[in-house]
Amino acid sequence: MEGVYKVAILGSGPAGLSAAARAARRGLTHVLLEKTDRLSDTIFRYQRGKHIMATPTQLVLRSDIGFEAGKRETILDRWNSETAGHKVNVAYRAEAASVTGSKGDFTITLTDGRVLKAETVVLAIGTQGNPNLMTVPGSDLKHIQYSLDDPTEYVDEHIVVVGGGDAGIENALGLIADAAQGNIVTLLNKSMDFARAKEANVKALTDAAAAGRITILAGSTPARVDPGFITIDTPEGQQSIRCDRIIARMGSAPPRRFVESMGVAFTGPDREAFPRLSSTFETTVPGIYVIGALAGYPLIKHCMNQGYDVIEFITGNLGLKPADEPILEAKLSALPGGQSVADWLEFLRTRIEILNGLSTLQMREFLLDSSLRVCAADEVIFQRNSIGSSMFGIAAGSVKVEVNPKNRRETVPIGQGSIFGEVGLISGRRRGATIRAAEPCILLEMPRTASLRLMAQNKEARETVNRITTERQVLQIFGSGLTKEDIAEVLTSAELMQVKAEDAIINEGEAGYDIFIIRSGSMTIEKEIGGKTVFLNYVPAGSYVGEMALIDGGRRVATVRAAIRSEVVRLDGDLFRRLLARKPELEAKMREDMRTRKQINSYIEEQKDRFSGVVDLYSSVADFLVDQGIGEATDVLLIDETLCVGCDNCEKACADVHDGLSRLDREAGRTYANLHVPTSCRHCEHPYCMTDCPPNAIRRGADGEVFIDETCIGCGNCQRNCPYGVIRMDSPPPQKPGLLSWFLFGAGPGPGEPDLEWKTRAKKKHGEKPKVAIKCDMCAGIDGGPACVRACPTGAAIRVSPEDFLTVTRVRGEG
Repeated sequence: MEGVYKVAILGSGPAGLSAAARAARRGLTHVLLEKTDRLSDTIFRYQRGKHIMATPTQLVLRSDIGFEAGKRETILDRWNSETAGHKVNVAYRAEAASVTGSKGDFTITLTDGRVLKAETVVLAIGTQGNPNLMTVPGSDLKHIQYSLDDPTEYVDEHIVVVGGGDAGIENALGLIADAAQGNIVTLLNKSMDFARAKEANVKALTDAAAAGRITILAGSTPARVDPGFITIDTPEGQQSIRCDRIIARMGSAPPRRFVESMGVAFTGPDREAFPRLSSTFETTVPGIYVIGALAGYPLIKHCMNQGYDVIEFITGNLGLKPADEPILEAKLSALPGGQSVADWLEFLRTRIEILNGLSTLQMREFLLDSSLRVCAADEVIFQRNSIGSSMFGIAAGSVKVEVNPKNRRETVPIGQGSIFGEVGLISGRRRGATIRAAEPCILLEMPRTASLRLMAQNKEARETVNRITTERQVLQIFGSGLTKEDIAEVLTSAELMQVKAEDAIINEGEAGYDIFIIRSGSMTIEKEIGGKTVFLNYVPAGSYVGEMALIDGGRRVATVRAAIRSEVVRLDGDLFRRLLARKPELEAKMREDMRTRKQINSYIEEQKDRFSGVVDLYSSVADFLVDQGIGEATDVLLIDETLCVGCDNCEKACADVHDGLSRLDREAGRTYANLHVPTSCRHCEHPYCMTDCPPNAIRRGADGEVFIDETCIGCGNCQRNCPYGVIRMDSPPPQKPGLLSWFLFGAGPGPGEPDLEWKTRAKKKHGEKPKVAIKCDMCAGIDGGPACVRACPTGAAIRVSPEDFLTVTRVRGEG
């Protein structure tokens, strides 16, 4: 390796190979440095037989090295052959220890002491050599590994894969590919969504789960590792499962120390930040370029395109447009002004706060998944109580939030640079207000998956969303004419806390007067009286707790505990008291809120002497309802058995408005005291059934109902995932004769779901339709609301939200 190379390329992965092939075609003196004895070691270390995807499918490949979706071995063979055909100058077992010098005169010193010179340096070294490690107790045990070479090596093992990205999913699927191996595999994903993974991988995973070949625990993380077992934090609490092996695929971070030793600056101080790059991939050190995974682009097609482009930029072809230019041009064509893609990207990046920390290259990828809206003044963006999970950034203009549903003119402005829609994204609740364009504006709509991926990958964006969300929730919850300036001091103390199911954020009798805002999930409030735990209240997301000790002083009067896994914001009590001193109207509002809670406390205290009766019943029924899923429900059917006469009109009415199949089973379900929870959908805040639906057939409607549309393929995955047993698999029966025909002539089976004998005869005559998933849809679109409630002759059937069920419990207790 003598002389001075025009370009030295470090790393022979997809990006480095493509750059080296382009340099060879261009006739540039070059060297491709690979620290192992083979090309593309990262791809080589993929599990054997792995199918590699060529995504994004809409993106054109621009490289002198070919690439199509296929098996790992086929792709590596092709790359080896084409690299040799291009006469790429490869130096094997050549690991760089340091890079010094400046543009036109870089010195690269290898770990074996060899030295070479280059005018420019391209870093294509990736991040896989620096994996994120487990940190829970027991994470140093020997049965934990961070890669998977050959899945066929493991037989008859209970294996837990930690991580719901592409690597984790692909490893998990590889371990169950051959049923004869007998592996029992569980995949843990921290989020309820698979935001980081390719759509095809997610579908393959959910198909495998639907077939019963793998278990998915979404919203779950490791809590402790012991020999032979792993303890897992799930949304419902901890559980331990057998575990012979853990494969942790939790992502990786750039080799920061090595890159910074060259003088290259990063976008931020956090471990997962990337080098700061120009639009031509040049770092803050002129002459040093970064491409591929180290630039934040892990997809192979992106990497290969960058390898081609960076060599063109080095040779002076600065007018080259990126391969995704036509796609972005089409997305931006509706915007006024006729600016270039580069100008619009910079416009969006600099004018929307959460995007400020993205590079131009990251902006290009992000915009592929987002959409732009140009809105006229007073145009509705979304309505109050509508269901939506996308987030919006305001690039130009402003919007107005209608804070009073009874008075459209009572609005709060949100100006250029900010975001809205983030509460639905985080909490899963309905839109809290109607939002209109206050003036002509340009909005960037970011779908849920793209938003979650942005927050997961970019710390600055995540912190910005958290800050804005907390500010908005404080203003919305407390009202009282507060402004951003009023609460600025309090927000400096805001601490975001993740709370496990059953963990307490406030304990009865302890000192303290901080305020807690429930950002997602829900809480129960309980009190010890006479040696027994008494349920007091249920508090959903969007509420606050802790005000009694803050305002009245003294110790905490009750315990506040997470009903399910929740996220809360703690606000410093001293700072909040200073706010109350400045804003007496806020204190008045909080005292009014306290009045209702004190009434409940007084009610309990009054019943001390009759504890074996009404208070035990009051508390126990409430606990029972939480156990039956109301803690995460948005709507639930309850039956008062003191009023129910067993006529089954509710079931019959349900069947008659749903193609002859009832969505509820009155007799099934659980009963406590006089309250019965029949088998009927709870329309959960975060529906488990949605998690693994391959065709995405399960959706949430405008009134909050969770429904299954006609694209259902009958896989049964939702039925297996529902913890409340409210989904059934059945084939719709043939249409029945009308009610009048039955009444006058005895034709057909009559009201309600046909009996088995009639269905069997009818199916033989008319044929049987495929089985599909059947569940309650709250009679969406049917006048009068749920048919089950309307058909009940005694008023025994009611539908309630979590916020209302305490009243129901109290009425039953007093009876």
